[in-house]
This record gives sequence, C-alpha cells and structure tokens, in this order.
Amino acid sequence: IDFILATQPKEWGRLKEHYGDEARARFLHRLSSEIERRGTIEILRKGMKDAGIKFRLAFFKPSSKLNPDLQSLYLANQFTVIRQLAYSESTEQSLDLGLFLNGIPLFTAELKNPLNGQKVEDAVKQYKRDRDPRERLFGYGRCLGHFAVDRNLVYVTTHLRGDDTLFLPFNQGRDRGAGNPHVPPTRHGYPTSYLWEETWTCDSVLDLVHQFIHEVELYDEDGRKTGKRFILFPRYHQLDAVRRLVADARVRGTGKNYLIQHSAGSGKSFTIAWLGHQLSTLHDAEDRRVFDSIIVITDRRVLDRQLQRTVLQFEQTLGVVENIDKTSRQLRSALEDGKTIIVTTLQKFPVIVEEIGKLKGNRFAVIVDEAHSSQSGESTKSLKQVLAVADLAEAEQEESSFESPDEELQDRVLAELEIRGRLANLSMFAFTATPKSKTLELFGEKLPKGKFGPFSLYSMRQAIEEGFILDVLANYTTYKAYWKLLKTIAED
Repeated sequence: IDFILATQPKEWGRLKEHYGDEARARFLHRLSSEIERRGTIEILRKGMKDAGIKFRLAFFKPSSKLNPDLQSLYLANQFTVIRQLAYSESTEQSLDLGLFLNGIPLFTAELKNPLNGQKVEDAVKQYKRDRDPRERLFGYGRCLGHFAVDRNLVYVTTHLRGDDTLFLPFNQGRDRGAGNPHVPPTRHGYPTSYLWEETWTCDSVLDLVHQFIHEVELYDEDGRKTGKRFILFPRYHQLDAVRRLVADARVRGTGKNYLIQHSAGSGKSFTIAWLGHQLSTLHDAEDRRVFDSIIVITDRRVLDRQLQRTVLQFEQTLGVVENIDKTSRQLRSALEDGKTIIVTTLQKFPVIVEEIGKLKGNRFAVIVDEAHSSQSGESTKSLKQVLAVADLAEAEQEESSFESPDEELQDRVLAELEIRGRLANLSMFAFTATPKSKTLELFGEKLPKGKFGPFSLYSMRQAIEEGFILDVLANYTTYKAYWKLLKTIAED
C-alpha cells in the first residue's frame, strides 16, 4: 500500500471513492486472488485492475533516460527482507529468509552453516520434506525462487513438489568445474557472497523479474503443447553471460565478435532467447538504440523448433519476433517491415543481401547457434558477403569461384575475412559447445600470451559435475584391432 500511495496516488484516491474505508482490505484481497490466478511474474510485469482502475505493482528500469518520470518511479520500488518468515496459518513453522518487492513475496531462502554441521543438502532436504507445498506461499507461480544456501554452494527451485522438487545449481564454477571459487584471505566474505552482493541487489532483482524469470510452456516431440508449464530461473552462467554481453555491447556498440562457449546441458536456447530480447531494447550512453535488428540464425537446414519456440515465448510485446520457416519472400518481408527479432536458418540468410543494400545505415546483431560447424567455414564467408556486397549475383559469383576442393576452406575464408575486416555495423554473437581453433580466432578474445579464449565459458567439466550431461570417459572400453592379410597372389 505504501508503494501504491507513493507512485499512484490518483488511482488510489479513485479506489477509495469507490470502496470507502474498505479500500485497503478489498484491494489486498483482489491482489491475492489475481496472483493466485495469473501468477506473481505476470502481476509484477503487467499490473492489475480493481474496480476498473489500473494499478502497477512494480516499475522497471527504463531502457533509456529520456523520460525522468519513469526513472523516479523505478526508484520508488520498495524492497523488504524478513528474517524467520512465518509462512503458515496452521503451524508455527518459519523460513530463514523472505525477500519482497513492494510487499509481494519473490524469493525465500534456507541458510545453513557447515561450521554448525549443516550443509546446503540439508536446506534442500528441508524444502522437500518439511515445507508443505500446499501452503499458499509455496503455490505454483507465487514465489519466483526458493534458495538453498550455505557458505560454499547455492541451489534454487521455482516450484516445491515434495520429494519431486528439482533444485538446480546457481554456482559460478571453480577451476572449470562445479562449485564456487575460494575467497582469498585478503577479502571478507564467503564463496557464496555473490548471491547477496550481486544477484539479490535491488537493480538485479528488478532485472530478473523484468527480463529473465519466465513461465515456459512445454511441448512434446511433435511440437504439440502438453499443457504443462514451469517457471524458468536462469542458472548463474546464463545470467552472467547475458548481462556481460549486453553491458559490453552497450559500451562498444557494433563491430565486435563474441564467442560464448557453453557446453551441452547449458540451456543454450534460453540464453540465446534472453540475449536476443535484451539486445533488441539496448540503448547506449547517449540513449541511442544500439541495434536496429537482431537476427538469430541456426546452421541447421531445418529451423531449430526448440530455439524458435523459446525466443517466441520470451516475447513480451506482441509482434517483436518473426520466425522465418517458410519462404525467402517471408524473410524479405520481415526485413522490409523492420521486425526487431528475426529467427531464421543460415541457408536463407543470403536473401537479406538486397535489404542490406537499402539499409546501410542500420546496425545488426547476429546471434549464431552452434558456430563450430559452418561458421568458421565457407558459410561465414557467405554471411559476410551478404552483409558487405550490394547485390546477390555478385555474392553468388564470389561463392562459385570459392568452391575449389583443392584448397583448405577454413584457411581461405579466414584469409579473406582478414582482408575484408570486421563490418562496423555488425556484431556477431557465436554460441558453441566445442569451438575449433579457427572459431576461437574468428570470434574469441585475444589473451595475453597470443592465444584466444571465449568471452563466456561454461565448460563440459562443469556440466558433467553439475549433472547436466554424462561423462562418456567414465565408462569406455578399449579394444585392440587385429588384421589378417590375405595373400591372393602367391608370388606378390
């Protein structure tokens, strides 16, 4: 109520005229039932109506500073931390911690101290066995995250379901494996200090609610809706990668290549979707839009349905995303109409060439899925040609002259790219699990000793240790091959 009075006094005045002294109780009852029906994330993003009056329940950071009123409303959000949060109407039980935004519960946490003989596993067990999922606070969609925390590790779930509750790691990784880095003796804190020093800060929490936490619909293998849904909370490497990429692009603008080396099991489709949507609204320090169009491409001939659906599901403004899965005419139309996010296959990409000729002043972000196969080979050359040349015939002519089986394709491409240089109006974000050295050179960051490394790394070792993929080397068998050579000609 304090938040509503501070940010929407006129609307509250109208509500009081309607309900009189019952305004507070009626409003809170309405809010509770709306959260029950639509879920916290939608209420915070879209607000609600009571007696025909629209109320906002949170104000998010404006993408530019052009409107100072929006900045003031953003700063009016109120955060609350409650220790020993009593959550039950029928028992005396309490949670160690509850985090609230404008009076609405967002996160809960159970905190354990290994020095007292309890670890993060005990917090996970406590949520699974001692916290009744039928309690209102634990209902699906009410709280956006339940955290199990000790000094060394963090796990999070978005839905309590007793023993079936799935907790995922929210850890930074250590020495390319699971866990968190040690804290040096010179620095105060714990390996998990990043949780409250970074993730739970006010700006970060509002960003999580606005940009990252989503309700996602599940599909079967045939692409049909299953009716099942879940609340998606980013893992640490996903959150870190997207935030750092967006921050770097805001400062540098266009003209840079980025390599995101995320192993299988990293949730790459979600990371690509988050990145695409956030780049589409990115403004620089002068409040100019950094990219005019975001093009998400996969190097498979058949458009990756999972990636396509994921990007579309994260859409908050209708019509922002255009999936190109039919004809080249559809792709051309999307470009001419100025669609913000275009999802397509690499094979259709040359169609863009005519539009690029007309839109030389426009700036593009191209997000490439699985850069290791075709992106460091001839397909990248096609892509660069499309963005550089003025006509399709010229691109095709260069392409046909390029197809010489006697030459090393990758070397030829890289040499040509070196001559052409990077395009000033294009930034490329390449996602791959297993980059070749050529890919590292083309998209990676130059390291002090002359080698190249990824901008963001979620290693295979970390994915294995965190349980997202299997270690194939743990169960291999060696064998020896014996050959018997048959002599068919005695004298030979």
